[in-house]
Amino acid sequence: MTGERGLSTETKTTLVFMVLGLTAWYLAQQYLENQLVELVALFGVGIVLPTLLNEVRRQSEE
Repeated sequence: MTGERGLSTETKTTLVFMVLGLTAWYLAQQYLENQLVELVALFGVGIVLPTLLNEVRRQSEE
């Protein structure tokens, strides 16, 4: 541990995109009623996108 208090940047990024993914999924469910769009919103925005961003950030720090 580096002695910092609070959440790491990676955790903050993941949490923000998780909320965005859930919101996008909910909105797609309410207005579009398309299961493919719902899955892309939930998994793409909520899981894949923050993972990619964190990996790019980690690679640029090395």
